[in-house]
Amino acid sequence: MSVDDLPPLREIIRRHGLSARKSLGQNFLLDLNLTARIARAAGSLTGVTVVEIGPGPGGLTRALLAAGAERVIGIERDERAVAALGELATHYPGRLDIIEADALGFDPRPYLGSAPACIVANLPYNIATALLISWLSLEPWPPWYDSLLLMFQREVAERIIAAPGTSSYGRLSVLCNWRCETKRLFDIAPTAFVPPPKVTSSLVRLTPRAHPLPVALTDLERVTAAAFGQRRKMLRQSLKTLVSDPLPLLAAAELDPAARAQDIPVEGFVALAQALPKAEVQQHS
Repeated sequence: MSVDDLPPLREIIRRHGLSARKSLGQNFLLDLNLTARIARAAGSLTGVTVVEIGPGPGGLTRALLAAGAERVIGIERDERAVAALGELATHYPGRLDIIEADALGFDPRPYLGSAPACIVANLPYNIATALLISWLSLEPWPPWYDSLLLMFQREVAERIIAAPGTSSYGRLSVLCNWRCETKRLFDIAPTAFVPPPKVTSSLVRLTPRAHPLPVALTDLERVTAAAFGQRRKMLRQSLKTLVSDPLPLLAAAELDPAARAQDIPVEGFVALAQALPKAEVQQHS
């Protein structure tokens, strides 16, 4: 059955009382041309299991199934949407599984099987960054997913893809680009959503690196938190929250003590994080 044979999304919303709830960060995509474009951006979905977060009334879900996804696993915490998506599941027997759960803290791996998997989502803005960080923090690495195709507020998207030396570059940029290759694909105007948010949205693709630079995630988080916590200060000053004398640490990482956080590439932060445990031992010896 094609997408065109399904009831209009607005009818589904009306029948199930699916008015968007601000508390759930809901902004529904009802434009079928747009949802089809997002599904195409995921690449070939033949033989792929797609994990979708917050499918709502199922606009993007329909597009993913129509684009050939072998299975879609929808993680939805709104019981009204779960009922609406159940109707869609009957049109695609065996290809759509709806799990009523909070995506934060939910592990989809037991549901995946052996097929390649990716995550595609119009993320609720109120948990988007937290979800992304949880997916980037998975161990072991590479993770269970082959790609992330995610909708963010444009400001967050700019932070994800930001390069050193730019105003958007920060902790999130370092974490994302350490473990993934990142790319902003296109922007989406507020008018594409119901209700329209107050900001423009961006679709971002993150592709896990098979072999990111080796470092303990906790150490990388600590050095970026210290450096960007006082981003206007030189590293020799901002890193004093980690060690009383940062100069040996900076020397070990081969970084200029007068540099500021926004000027340090991902590789520089990794070098700092690699050198941190030894610097802390020396400080307390």
